[in-house]
Amino acid sequence: MTQPLRLLSAKPKIVPPLDPDFRPISTGNRVYEKAVYASKEKMPLAIALERNEGRVSTWRGEIFAPGSGFDADTHVYVERLVKFLLWQKGGWRLVIGGPREVAGHVQKVYSSGGARAFDVRLMADVYEKSFVVEQTDFDKAPTARESAVALGGHLEGCRIGFDLGASDYKLAAVKDGEAVFTMELPWDPKIESDPDFHYRKISEGLKLAARHLPQVDAIGGSSAGIYIDNKVMVASLFRAVPKEVFERKVKPMFLNLRKEWGVPLEVANDGDVTALAGALSLKQNSVLGIAMGSSQAAGFLDAGGRITGWLNELAFAPVDYNPRAPTDEWSGDDGCGAQYFSQQAVVRLAPAAGIELPKEHPAEQLKFVQELHRNGDARAVKIFETIGVYLGYALAHYADRYDFKHVLILGRVTSGAGGDIILRGAGEVLKMEFPDIEEKIKLHLPDEKSKRVGQAVAAASLPIL
Repeated sequence: MTQPLRLLSAKPKIVPPLDPDFRPISTGNRVYEKAVYASKEKMPLAIALERNEGRVSTWRGEIFAPGSGFDADTHVYVERLVKFLLWQKGGWRLVIGGPREVAGHVQKVYSSGGARAFDVRLMADVYEKSFVVEQTDFDKAPTARESAVALGGHLEGCRIGFDLGASDYKLAAVKDGEAVFTMELPWDPKIESDPDFHYRKISEGLKLAARHLPQVDAIGGSSAGIYIDNKVMVASLFRAVPKEVFERKVKPMFLNLRKEWGVPLEVANDGDVTALAGALSLKQNSVLGIAMGSSQAAGFLDAGGRITGWLNELAFAPVDYNPRAPTDEWSGDDGCGAQYFSQQAVVRLAPAAGIELPKEHPAEQLKFVQELHRNGDARAVKIFETIGVYLGYALAHYADRYDFKHVLILGRVTSGAGGDIILRGAGEVLKMEFPDIEEKIKLHLPDEKSKRVGQAVAAASLPIL
């Protein structure tokens, strides 16, 4: 940054024990927006994102006018806002309705040679269109055109559910809504360049679950990544597969499995299935689901119990304004969710806690920290307390972008007493810093079994017979 941030780097009232330089976006944004509201040097700004089938998501607000002395804050505020909206909503066409100087900054950053080249490339892959950034006047920006569809909740018959994570593959055999068999199979798919490996492993798991049912009526799947019409558009599980092979073998993988099994088969993003699991267990809608596993997954069900068609890939959504925030190893961006709400966060924070981790897979390193915690090691407690503070501030940020009443937290990181510490810490942040939000939402942590295999059971309910 050429100029220091004057407003966005606001210090939180509750400092994460192991990360004193954390500067939550939720507090920084509030300081910036309050200053804009009180200023006479402000301008309206509109952001519109067009995605598949002509659907459009919009944001409207105000920013400081260029030349008002807060240009550095405004550029970062708008760029991080665009980044969040891209991974929350998705889109191949980005329209900035407002000052040319601000739009020009976004165009430079979100270009094939800019700092956000990863995001540009991924959005182009997802929507199979070149990513473009356009500038227009505020009153000429596109208007919203959203849609939502009902998701899952079908419990009749004999079903198989699966959840593909980066460190394990969870299975459930479900008969009339009751899980009669569950299992977790360890695997490490992201290092495998041969898609036949993935297809074979998934098939083996389905056959294993099928042995526990009299017949298979439907199959539902949950997986990290972006899926449109059961096609794999982008998924870190397959990151080692060469692009041309990905197009031929990975993209149609679940369509091929559907054909092979001859039954209804539906696959959804693991975050949306997390939200579905929450809705099924709570018997409530307006649910934001967050799964803390090998990465961060998120999903959202609206007040009608429908998914919105948004990406909800909050692993890539920024939560920290600290200029020295941790860098995501895949996207190369700083301060994004995956480094705060996953086993990556536990591994990252361990040295700050004074814990030397064994040289093993991150999933085993997480287990090592959790075992220390079970044995009363106070250093491990600090890790979960830090993640809890992160979560409280992030939930305030999410509440600015989503309309939810319930938050369900799942995933391996929340297993054991660590999950209680995380939720307690998040609640304390909301109560102290954001009492208006704390009054409106409820945080939920499912039982231990549901934390680990709840997504697989919920996934089984996706297909309609």
